Amino acid sequence: MSAPPRQRRSLEPFVWLLFSGGGMAAALVLPILVVLFGVAFPLGWLDAPDYAHLFAVLGNPLTKLVLFGVFLLALFHWAHRFRFTVEHGLKLGRFDPVIALCCYGAAAVGSVVAGCLLLGV
Repeated sequence: MSAPPRQRRSLEPFVWLLFSGGGMAAALVLPILVVLFGVAFPLGWLDAPDYAHLFAVLGNPLTKLVLFGVFLLALFHWAHRFRFTVEHGLKLGRFDPVIALCCYGAAAVGSVVAGCLLLGV
């Protein structure tokens, strides 16, 4: 008796995990930041934190890790949405490998840039 041939595993579940995680992170964190820093602080509804306080909060490694996670997940969420919009919306599915490489490559480069900026490199 011979063993059945091994199937090649796809990265698709991992990509969908990044997509859903990015949508969740973007939906929960980014609107709060927009309301605080784009509306509440400029209009004087809340007292804006001073520079020293924000610098201290952003200097915390846990804050940097959370921000990096939000940026990474949001970028991969964008990449997945953009990939399927281009493929299905513009009917360019025949270029799937190139489009996927460009979209996820841009998300990976953006994540590296965000990590470098957060680390101060």
